Amino acid sequence: MTMNFDLIVVGTGSAATTAAMKCRDAGWEVAVIDSRPYGGTCPLRGCDPKKVLVGAAEMIDDAERMRGKGLDPGASINWSELMAFKRTFTEPIPEGTTKKLHEAGIHMFHGRASFVDEETIQVKDDQLTGKHILIASGAKPVELPIEGLEHLTYSDEFLELDELPSKVIFVGGGYISFEFAHIAARAGAEVHIIQRGERPLKNFEPELVDLLVKSSEENGIQVHLNTEVKSIEKAGSSLTIEGVKNDDSFKLEGDLVVHGAGRAPEIDDLNLEKGNVDWEKKGISVNEHLQSTSNPRIYAAGDAAATKGLPLTPIASMESQVVASNLLNENKQTPDYTVMPSVVFTLPKLSAVGLSEEAARDQGYNIRVNKIDTSEWYTYKRTNEKYAMVKIIIDEDKDQVLGAHLLSREADELINHFATAIQFKLKTEDLKQMIYAYPTASSDLGSML
Repeated sequence: MTMNFDLIVVGTGSAATTAAMKCRDAGWEVAVIDSRPYGGTCPLRGCDPKKVLVGAAEMIDDAERMRGKGLDPGASINWSELMAFKRTFTEPIPEGTTKKLHEAGIHMFHGRASFVDEETIQVKDDQLTGKHILIASGAKPVELPIEGLEHLTYSDEFLELDELPSKVIFVGGGYISFEFAHIAARAGAEVHIIQRGERPLKNFEPELVDLLVKSSEENGIQVHLNTEVKSIEKAGSSLTIEGVKNDDSFKLEGDLVVHGAGRAPEIDDLNLEKGNVDWEKKGISVNEHLQSTSNPRIYAAGDAAATKGLPLTPIASMESQVVASNLLNENKQTPDYTVMPSVVFTLPKLSAVGLSEEAARDQGYNIRVNKIDTSEWYTYKRTNEKYAMVKIIIDEDKDQVLGAHLLSREADELINHFATAIQFKLKTEDLKQMIYAYPTASSDLGSML
């Protein structure tokens, strides 16, 4: 069957639904396509279910830190019960998304999308022709040059485990590996992280990453740096990885090997050549309006687009709003990447927003760097946190925050205050005058500046 639409959207996640709904509200005929359950990565198999597991791990970590300080750390994680609780959040999402799209009058198609020509997409037996097409298909794990890839477990599969194996190996030193490693360790598993380079979490400040690695190791997570996995072999229920560590052979056995080595745009099977859609390693090539550089009918947003944006849910949502505005108002809006706060939900948490020290110096700013070990501050000492640090990058000439980098249990909430300061170009002199409720983590902000 052949059908015509004003807008066809590939995907139903954060980068897709905002544009779809706004254009439908404007009276457009809109279709969405997804090969997986409707709702997208974040609420179904990403940040939201992960945060449920992190919440349980935090409670265990709190009790352990306060051992001998008034708390008896007798609690433990019941993995199957935790998974059942997690599913109370994820299972309603596809039906809820479907209902929302149906009530809006948006046409829904399940299946893989592929271009037939510059304006037509094939989904199973249907051909959809669109005046405009938004590619918001998200990301997938990068393919690794490893023999025995079929033995890898992926992040979405980890989030569906009914039982947690005794020994878990994470391949890659990115945020997925570190977050899941901290969850698994607090749940009682023996945990290893295999990082090919000399430093994991490369998008974060080295000093804070070093502290996080130290804390991770003290909590039983074994971090193997400069180690490259070459193969995975299965013998019965056991898996063996072999590789090279500092030019020496390396071998490690485990019950589960998890892919945590990064993600790439999920655009490989869209037949982009037939749609005259140019792409690159980071995704669909787009101009400042998120419009394809080769086919003006096409727009892209989120992890599928090659933009300056980080692969974060709020960025995907913002880009989807920009696409909607440009579709309805003829390319008048551009995305704003001034602030992109990012958090690694480990224990302690690691967060960042704005420029790193290196980037600020490279861009010629006259900077002051406030690097402070805050572990002795009351906020962290009262809960016996061993590691807490802040690193604030300040433009001396304008008295404004350029970047903020935090490691602590409160880092996820505090980073938003710095994001606000950067977005609205607030002077540190003014920030220091702000009165916060006390004693709270936010009341420490003035002392960080």
